Amino acid sequence: MAHPHNPSKADELAVAVGPLLRQRGWTLAVAESCTGGLLAHHITNVPGSSDYFLGGIVSYANAVKQALLDVSEEVLQQQGAVSSEVAQMMARGVRLRLQSDVGVGITGIAGPGGDQPGKPVGLVFIAVATPATEVVERHVWNFDRIGNKEASAAAALEMLCNCLKSP
Repeated sequence: MAHPHNPSKADELAVAVGPLLRQRGWTLAVAESCTGGLLAHHITNVPGSSDYFLGGIVSYANAVKQALLDVSEEVLQQQGAVSSEVAQMMARGVRLRLQSDVGVGITGIAGPGGDQPGKPVGLVFIAVATPATEVVERHVWNFDRIGNKEASAAAALEMLCNCLKSP
């Protein structure tokens, strides 16, 4: 039996990203940790996304963040994988590695476990790096694991839209 598709906020935002990237002639790449490829999934749900979406790296392990995204071992040890610095390095790293104009980095704690002092379940950092700007946002979601992942993907797409709309 076919699974009914419920368009989510993330799907709607993913549709909006396309024209904004096309307008500038920019390409997009994503680096995901806690979302496990969900951001790329939403982006590729849009027909024609191959015009601007180059691909993504799901860097769940710190070793992969270091090897493929040039995330510094020192920063991982000092700040932890769930930090604004690591999200930024992931966004920059995927831009460089995949030669895209725009990079998005997501790192966080999807739950239900994994929390640490000062880092609750649902804590997520999202970074967007473009040729013009770099922004990082901190979110703390209060959903279950899947809800936290969905909220993070939607927030990343919303950030991306806002960055692409600004001059």
